[in-house]
Amino acid sequence: MEPASPGTLVLLHGLGRTARSMRRLAAEGARRGYRVRNLGYPSRRASVHAHAERVGIALAALPDDGPLHAVTHSMGGIVLRAALAGGWLAPERLGRVVMLAPPNRGSELADWLCRTPFFRLVLGPAGPELRTGSGGIPSALPPVSFALGIIAGAVKRRTVAASLFGGPNDGKVSVARARVEGMRDFLVVPCAHTFIMNAPDVIDQTFHFLAHGAFA
Repeated sequence: MEPASPGTLVLLHGLGRTARSMRRLAAEGARRGYRVRNLGYPSRRASVHAHAERVGIALAALPDDGPLHAVTHSMGGIVLRAALAGGWLAPERLGRVVMLAPPNRGSELADWLCRTPFFRLVLGPAGPELRTGSGGIPSALPPVSFALGIIAGAVKRRTVAASLFGGPNDGKVSVARARVEGMRDFLVVPCAHTFIMNAPDVIDQTFHFLAHGAFA
């Protein structure tokens, strides 16, 4: 008799990326027996709420035949939270979630880039929505009510962007702003934002949380 599946694993990439950026996680999820759904969405072509509706409807349409877990990168975490807040996905439908480098309280980099119209041209309407404070989407979202583990990155780089942050950061999101009320566990790793999802330790910790509800 084959062992029971651990459930469905949904992967959501970040802003300016595609589902290809989550391929290593997808392969590891399949190896561990998950039914993997690596969802792509046109991250630079619409607002956070438009993405949330699209993703929420897609997730709600998945067969209800076991746990529905998720791993997100960067803005993917905000899209998932917005899908829940907007009612496109029922909270009880969701199992465990791991967010990698999420701007749960916005990004200081987005604040800085918002000063130029070039930012909107390159990253679309969702980019400015990731800013901190009352003008950003993240601050308008409610605390999480699902089993959430967050992995934030912290690297030391002497760049113009690094000077924008008041503390440890991954180059795009500060460790402090990755946190969100209601999370169950939090881990900081020495990884940069863009490729944090490919780090072997991050992959191991991600699947440990999905299996046990806590990081190792």
